This record gives sequence, C-alpha cells and structure tokens, in this order.
Amino acid sequence: MKSALPSVLAINGGSSSIRFAVYDGKETLQLAGKIERIGLPGTKLTVQDPAGKSPTIRRLAVGSFNTAVDFLLNWLESQPAFSSIKAVGHRVVHGLNHTKPEQITPKLLSKLRRLTLYDPDHLPLELGLIEEFGRRHPKLPQVACFDTAFHCTMPRVAKLLPIPRRFAAKGIQRYGFHGLSYAYLMEELRRLNDPAATKGRVILAHLGNGASLAAVRDGQSIDTSMGFTPTGGLVMSTRTGDLDPGLVYFLARTERMSATQFQKMANQESGLRGVSGISSDMRDLLAREDRDVRAAEAVALFCYQAKKWIGSFAAALGGLDTLVFAGGIGENAPLVRERICAGLDFLGIELNAKRNAKNASLISTDIGRVKVRVIRTDEELMIARFVVRVLNLESIRKTKL
Repeated sequence: MKSALPSVLAINGGSSSIRFAVYDGKETLQLAGKIERIGLPGTKLTVQDPAGKSPTIRRLAVGSFNTAVDFLLNWLESQPAFSSIKAVGHRVVHGLNHTKPEQITPKLLSKLRRLTLYDPDHLPLELGLIEEFGRRHPKLPQVACFDTAFHCTMPRVAKLLPIPRRFAAKGIQRYGFHGLSYAYLMEELRRLNDPAATKGRVILAHLGNGASLAAVRDGQSIDTSMGFTPTGGLVMSTRTGDLDPGLVYFLARTERMSATQFQKMANQESGLRGVSGISSDMRDLLAREDRDVRAAEAVALFCYQAKKWIGSFAAALGGLDTLVFAGGIGENAPLVRERICAGLDFLGIELNAKRNAKNASLISTDIGRVKVRVIRTDEELMIARFVVRVLNLESIRKTKL
C-alpha cells in the first residue's frame, strides 16, 4: 500500500479568527475550516467538506485566542489528515524588510518578536500560533509567509511617507498588505495565459472585510493602497482607510480621545459600519440601501473610493490591461463591481452585464480593451505553495518526522 502524499498545513491567523487548510502534494484539499469570533459571543468552528457538502458547524466555549489555539491544535491532532502533514505554513501579516517566505528558526522568531510594535493587532497572535506549534511538534518544519513581501518591489517613491526623514530609518514607510492574496491572483493570471501577468499592467482589487488594491507592472508590485498599517487606503468594513492626520489632534482636543481610543475607532468602529451605523457587512447594506440613506451612503463611498484608486493606479501604470476583482465583496457583489466600473470606459473598462451578474470569471465585453476578471483568491493554498518551495517538499517526503 502506497503511503499518503506529503501534506502541508496552512494557518491563516487574524485578530479574531483562524483559518486553516491541509493540502496534499497534488494541491488537493484534504481538510479546511475556520474558528471565528474568537473572544466574542458566538465563537464557532466551521469545517468545510472537501466534497462540497454542507459544512459542519460547532459552537465553542473559548474565551481567548490562546484557548482557541489550544482547541484547534487538539482538534487537528485528532483528524486522520494530520498524520500526513510534513510542514506548516503561517501567514505573518507584517514582515518589515523580509522579501520572501522563510523557514522559521529561533533567530527569525526573535526578530519577529521585536516587530510587534509595527503590527500589534496581528503579529503577537501569529507568533503565539507559531510558538505553540513548535512546542507541540518541535520536529515539524514551519514557514513564515509574509503579507508584505509581495510589495517589496515597489519603487522608493511609492514607499516614502512625507514625514521627517529620520523616521524612515526606523522602518516607517508604506509596506502594503494582502500580499499572499495578490501572489495567488498573479499565479492564476499566468495559469489563464493572460499576457498582462508577465508583460503588462494589472490592477488587483482585493475587496473583503479588509480591502486594498495593488498596481502591478510586468509581474511586480509598483504601488498599493494600504500603507504603514492595514488601516490605510480604501474604506473597509470597520477600518477608516486614509484620513486627514489633523483629525487626530482635533479629536484629542474636542473629545479627549487618547491614542488607544483613536486606534480602536479607526480599526473597529469606522468604515462601512461607522458610516452606515447599521452593519459592516456589504450584503446587509445592499439589502437596505433603498430604504436607508445611511446604508446607501456607505455603499456609495466604498464604490467611489475604489473607482478613484483604480484611476490613480492606471495613471501610475501608464494605462491598464487587466483588472481583477477578488475577496468576499469583489467575488460576490455584482452591483458593487458595476458601480465601481461605471464611467471608467475612458480607461477601456467595459462590463458585460450578464457575465457580471453571474460572477463569471471574465466579466468584460469581448471588445473592451481591458480584461476584467473575477478570481476567487486562496491565501491558504498560496501559503501551502510557498511552504513546498521554501522547504523542497520532495526531500521532506523521504524524512520521517
């Protein structure tokens, strides 16, 4: 009897959720799911059925991220697929000057611990996941896959922030995020034989709870909407996107708002939720926009800002060949895509209404100069691919761990 193909476990930890997926050596999904609403009422484990059947949902009584990690590891270890896992890959949101995925060593862990000030919302939690895996399975190789690495090719002018020069020496610059998603989308474009993926001008729009856009020329990122943190750029579900920095001083004086309170407001209480006063979920807002002006304004603001980012990135690229929509909103909201693209015919963007309504993979007209695509992104699969490349999984396959 042949042994099972070597498998990779991909872990995608967020501030209140942990997504996971196990892929075998042929990139066949063996196991996938997520724990969401960690630290909030209604915490649950959702396990996806690889055959496409209805997912299994289990309510959890876990009060913190650490207890959620313990539960997840215990549960994973009880699954048959876990025995074939030969390596683990982790999404690490902020990598500072790391330009590619790296195998995790004590030296790398020590360095990442010193970076937590750059990303206090994600990095401590991600490091906790890595450390717990290392404690339980010390012989299992782990790889850090940095969300910022995709944007390391941006020219200096795109990275510079207009603040006193001395801060640049402390690593304060535009980094950009969603890099794992963007790396996957570019690989999909190459698989689709889109010539713009290697020699052309592409705008990638990852529109989900977190939302950003990236400008890619000849396969390399030249600009992106998020900045020093994932709070900047396009308005998001609960994040502000770009703000006038003078607002910090104004609110400190008039509302006695502290830095901590401003951080909470900008990341958890603003965006679609703040403008609408109703919900951070685009689906809820679209359902209510006809009868609630607040919902309508939130949707309009999102579409208007996304349109502006596309226009500015087309200027930076000197034109546009392919536009890609991805993420929960980008993949599933035809009306949002239609409104974003409306009036961009001067760039060569023309949508086919029927294709767009069906969330087709190609939603542009046959005569439009710009190909407009909808691609379902897969950060977990991209993590697994990076792990295979970094560790040379064929050699790991022969090693009994």
